[in-house]
Amino acid sequence: MEPACITRFREYLQVNTMQPNPDYAGCEKYLKKQAEEIGLEFKSLELVPGKPTIIMTWRGFDPTLKSLILNSHTDVVPVFEEFWDYPPFSATRVPTDNGDFRIYARGSQDMKIVGSCYLEAIRNLKEHGKNPLRTIHLLFVPDEEIGGEDGMMKFLHTPEFKEMNAGFALDEGIANPGPELYAFYGERTNNAVKFTCRGNTGHGSQFITDTAVSKLLNISRELTEFRNEEEQRLISKYGEVNQSNLGFVTTVNLNIINGGVQVNVVPDNFQAEFDIRVSPDTDLEEFNLWLKGLAEKYDSEIEYPHEVVRSGVSDIGPSNKFYHKMVEVLDAKELKIINAIFPAATDSRYLRAAGIPAIGISPLRNIPVLLHVHNEYVTESLFMEGVDIYTDLIHELSNLEG
Repeated sequence: MEPACITRFREYLQVNTMQPNPDYAGCEKYLKKQAEEIGLEFKSLELVPGKPTIIMTWRGFDPTLKSLILNSHTDVVPVFEEFWDYPPFSATRVPTDNGDFRIYARGSQDMKIVGSCYLEAIRNLKEHGKNPLRTIHLLFVPDEEIGGEDGMMKFLHTPEFKEMNAGFALDEGIANPGPELYAFYGERTNNAVKFTCRGNTGHGSQFITDTAVSKLLNISRELTEFRNEEEQRLISKYGEVNQSNLGFVTTVNLNIINGGVQVNVVPDNFQAEFDIRVSPDTDLEEFNLWLKGLAEKYDSEIEYPHEVVRSGVSDIGPSNKFYHKMVEVLDAKELKIINAIFPAATDSRYLRAAGIPAIGISPLRNIPVLLHVHNEYVTESLFMEGVDIYTDLIHELSNLEG
């Protein structure tokens, strides 16, 4: 018989919140029902029409203490359904040979499992008569998968956020094929850039000088050389590239090229967009001056398609009592963590920029990394373990004194 918590989890996965047209209305309806069943305050803020930021609140005994934020995003990335073994929003439950079940769905790893674990953990605590000392706020925010500008970024400028008096946040992590849990205390800065190169035009049969594409190729060559140097630096230090060390270097990938009208016409412009993730120990201003210098060197224009938010890192030293309580809880469960820099971007960068320490952690271990991949799944046992982990984490973190 399917456990009730699994049924609720699957219902959440079945709400199609896929970009670019997420069913946020259906998501809000589902979350409101959960809040009512559990007994949590519920508020929906449409900072952008049709994109609700959901706040659930469990009031603590001492409202003067800094509150705990449990953050998750509600949107998921697109799918190529023809490559899936099961419909990606069916949340199909498939038995395994060892008596477990796999739940296949887009968003199962990234990151509806975490939001569901929060809810089930608080449901458990309330059913057992536990109450928090500190106020707990659960945030379910939109549009993280497309940058978060209409979600967390806008929410941080609202009176509702200021009233939270936040002191610490938990957010998403990433799966680990090994037995440890990743604890991400920082992440790289999303520093995507777009170069527009302009040059001489003419017939495609000629040796035309100073073409747009020659300038683009020169920029790409220099960025590729930098990319290779960073990769070798990582390999030299760690011996391999993996999720635990990727965040310590800067990556560059040319992902979009636009230009050309027909094959026998040399185009007067080419555009190229590079996904660049800058490591926390890199001087961002100095790095962007170098990029600007590349544009000037090859008589090209540079722009940033998205606002660049310096991600920063959260202190995990002795002064961060929340982090050390988290480690204590996990140690008691004989769970080891790997402290790392998140290689991509999460909403934690906005929280850290607002001065709130944030740790990204997910209960995903001994499982392949399947975020944004075909046939994304989690196991039922991992979900149940995650509920157990968050039950203790939330109880202990929300009852820290002082």
